[in-house]
Amino acid sequence: MSEYIIMTDTSADIPEEILVKGHIQLIPMAFELNGEERVHSDPGNWDSKEFYGKLRDGGQGKTSQIPPMVYTEYFEKILKEGKDILYISLSGGLTSTWQSSKLAATDLMEEYPDRKISCVDSHAATGGQGILTLIARKNQEKGMSLEENTAWLEENRNNICHWFTVDDLDFLKRGGRISPAIAWIGGKLKIKPVLRIAEDGTLAIMEKVRGSKAALNYISGKYTSIPENYDPEYPYVFLCHGDAQEQAEKLKADILAAMPQAQVVIMPMSPIIGVHTGPGVQAVIYYGKNRA
Repeated sequence: MSEYIIMTDTSADIPEEILVKGHIQLIPMAFELNGEERVHSDPGNWDSKEFYGKLRDGGQGKTSQIPPMVYTEYFEKILKEGKDILYISLSGGLTSTWQSSKLAATDLMEEYPDRKISCVDSHAATGGQGILTLIARKNQEKGMSLEENTAWLEENRNNICHWFTVDDLDFLKRGGRISPAIAWIGGKLKIKPVLRIAEDGTLAIMEKVRGSKAALNYISGKYTSIPENYDPEYPYVFLCHGDAQEQAEKLKADILAAMPQAQVVIMPMSPIIGVHTGPGVQAVIYYGKNRA
């Protein structure tokens, strides 16, 4: 069996203590903040308070997809070592990075016919992409081949459940995720949307509730209301937030009160996603039974 390396990009949120073990390699992603281009290369080494603070102060941000030439650069380093690649991308329903990775992989496999590159569309983002990447590593440790691991991920990726809410609807409006009318009405009536990532990897609004407390209860309850959501094979619950640690700690306490065996991890949401969701975002993400 050929050795293969697991890779993802820095839109994924993965606990720093796992990354430092070196079993998962990252491809950086670029974003702009107030016209300044930045490269997010290490999820464990960025100033989330500074980033979200600038957004709170009216800062403007945007992201761009990873171009094929960047994938070529990172993939080729691995191929030259005589290793294959399993790359797990940000959802193709949110960005074109998966298509770019496939273009680079196709060209490189013509140049390196003895090597393999498998590009998996995660249908996920932020902590969901992170959980799927961690499972891929666990599958590899169990002895799954590149082909077996790819098939498992594609068959099970829609078990990754994302539930989140935002503080400021204008960020979603700017990204075209909700209409200006919904953003205006929501702001006036203090309505908080509950969103999820749908089975095709796109963003979907599920509910509109009044007030932050109701929204947070809703997203924590999506996990705790179904006991089968806890699986000892995949115990992670990732709480990804936009500089809202206190609320995240409350979510963690609520989840552990109902499901004390869950492995709950709090971390700031990647700026690649946070640009579009804004400060105050709260996400509850897990491998479970109720993506919809």
